[in-house]
Parts: sequence; C-alpha cells; structure tokens
Amino acid sequence: MVALQTFLAIGAPQIILIVVVVLLLFGGKKIPELMRGLGSGIKEFKDASKEDDKLEEKKE
Repeated sequence: MVALQTFLAIGAPQIILIVVVVLLLFGGKKIPELMRGLGSGIKEFKDASKEDDKLEEKKE
C-alpha cells in the first residue's frame, strides 16, 4: 500500500520529466494533434456516459 502511494505521488520534477519525454518522442508539432484527439475521446466518453444515465432513468 505504501509503495502504491509513493508511486502515485507526482510532483513538479516528475511532470517536467514526462513533458520532456513526450516532446522528445513526438516533437512539438504533433502535440496539439494528440491533445485534440485526447480531448475528443474524453468528450465522446462523457456523452456516452450521459446517454447510459438517461437510459437507466427511463427504465425506472
């Protein structure tokens, strides 16, 4: 349990390292495209969740 808490503790140095690695892997020009895709995926997930909630309300 302690190892999991330590693993999930993300601070500024870890975020900076992740950003640098992502920039090295994908380059600066690909990042906006990747973020757009991520944003649209999250939006679709939220919409699908709302539809499921509406269907459950109709059943009750």
